Amino acid sequence: MKFAFFGSSLVSAYWNGAATYYRGIIKAMYERGHQITFFEPDAYDRQKNRDIPDPAWATVRVYQPTEEAMYAALDTSLEADIIIKTSGVGVFDELLEKEIAALRLKNKIVVFWDVDAPATLDRVINAGEEDYFKALIPQYDLILTYGGGDPVISAYKSLGAKNCYPIYNALDPTTHHSVPKESKYEADLAFLGNRLPDREKRVEEFFLSVAKRMPEHKFLFAGNGWHDKPMSENIRYVGHLYTKDHNAFNCSPKAVLNISRDSMAKYGFSPATRVFEAAGAGACIITDYWEGIHTFFEPDKEILVAASGSEVKQILSSLTAERAEEIGAAALQKVMAEHTYAHRAVELDRILKKEFSSEKVIS
Repeated sequence: MKFAFFGSSLVSAYWNGAATYYRGIIKAMYERGHQITFFEPDAYDRQKNRDIPDPAWATVRVYQPTEEAMYAALDTSLEADIIIKTSGVGVFDELLEKEIAALRLKNKIVVFWDVDAPATLDRVINAGEEDYFKALIPQYDLILTYGGGDPVISAYKSLGAKNCYPIYNALDPTTHHSVPKESKYEADLAFLGNRLPDREKRVEEFFLSVAKRMPEHKFLFAGNGWHDKPMSENIRYVGHLYTKDHNAFNCSPKAVLNISRDSMAKYGFSPATRVFEAAGAGACIITDYWEGIHTFFEPDKEILVAASGSEVKQILSSLTAERAEEIGAAALQKVMAEHTYAHRAVELDRILKKEFSSEKVIS
C-alpha cells in the first residue's frame, strides 16, 4: 500500500519528540512492503537541525510553511491509498485536519494519528462544541494513537470515532542499542526531555528537587528549553541531545529517569518513546508511576517505579551498580521479545486489514 503522512518531521528531532516514533514505525512499515511519503513543513529550525539525511525507507517532502505549499502537498498526497494526518504538525494543523478529512469524498482512506491523545482529548472535552476538532473526529475513517489504552479508546469513541487503536511506542534496535560508556554522560541519574508546560512541575518534583536533596550524587539533564531553569550545582545540563548521542546518554549513567507529561500520567498506558529506547540500550529505568506500567514492563524486575520525588531519592540511595545492570538487562530482553517496531507494524497491518478489508487497496 501507499501511505502519505503529514507530520512534524521525520528527519529532525529538534523540538520534535515524536521523530523517533515516526522513524521506527515507518521504517518497519517499509520493511513489510509498504511505500511511505512523509510531508513535513520547513519550520522551527528543524531542517537546520536534522538528525538524519533523507532515509531510503521513506520519501520525504519538505514544503514551505505557506497555505499554497500546503495545498500543493495535499495534491501530491492523492497518489497514496491512505492519507494520514498526525497531531502537532505545527503549521496549519486545523486546516490540514479539515482538508484531509474531506479527502474521503475523493475515495481516499483518511486516518488521524494522534501522538498526543491525552492532551488532544482534554482540550476537546473541556472546550466542548467550541473545539473545531470535535466535529472532525467522526469524519476520519480511523483514529490511531501512540498510547492511552482503554481510557483513550473509550474517550475517542464517545466523541464519535468510527474506531480507535493505540499503536504504542517501541524500539528500533538498529538505532537504539548498547554502546560503550562515555565519561561526559556518566552520572547517578540522567533525564532527557524537552521543556513543556504540562511536564515542568513533574520534572521539578521527580528530578530537580531530588538532585537538590542529594548533593553527593551526580545528575545529567538533557533537552531543549531548560537553559534558564534554576538547578543545583550537581546537575550537568547539556541542552538538545541529537539522536546519535542517545545510546551513550542511556548507557553511561547508573540509571535513566522517565517523567510523564501530566495528561499522559492522567490517562495512563502511555509509555514515552524514550522508555523503550533506554531499555534497548540496557539502561536501568526509573519511571514515575502511571497506570498500565505492568502491561509493558514488570516493576522491580524490568523497571523501577516511583510515585513521588521522595521515592526517586529512596530508590537512587539504595541502587547498586550490579542491581542497575540486572534491571537493564531484563528490560532489554523484554523489549526485544515484545516491543520492537516490527511488532507494532504487524499489529498495524492487522488493524488495517480488519478495518478496510473491503477496500481494494487492502490485500
